[in-house]
Amino acid sequence: MIAFDIEPILQNHPDAGRDSLIPILQEVQARHGYLSREAVVRVGEHLRLPASKIYGVATFYNQFRFQPQGRFHIQVCRGTACHVKGSAAVLDAIQRSLKIEAGQTTRDGLFSLEVVACIGACGLAPVISINGEFHAGVTTKKVEQILDSYRKRASENGKGEAA
Repeated sequence: MIAFDIEPILQNHPDAGRDSLIPILQEVQARHGYLSREAVVRVGEHLRLPASKIYGVATFYNQFRFQPQGRFHIQVCRGTACHVKGSAAVLDAIQRSLKIEAGQTTRDGLFSLEVVACIGACGLAPVISINGEFHAGVTTKKVEQILDSYRKRASENGKGEAA
């Protein structure tokens, strides 16, 4: 099913070789939000490369995801300012609360978690972003309150769609 969805992307790279792998993977992820197993296999067929080579390249770069993002995508900044102000403890609190690790999505599909090198809001450290909405001065005590506000938002919107 997904292979047909990526055919237009592959058609834009008709005689592509190994050097087109990253741009193709970026396009697939931009369109689908992540790299599915089926998409990796189809890209491999198109480029005449084994799926293991595709995974080898894709897992080297932290820009690629292999699971769909949650409705609320959390980015935890681990830049220097955020690190000094306690972002490691904030990340740990989020992981404990959601029972997931960075790079994963909760079973209900509500939250996904990503660690980023820098959000660019150093004066507000430690900072997390949820669907682009910044939360400044986050502490471990604030984590549950922030997550609960998104859970409430999800229940108010029926199927948990981001508001």
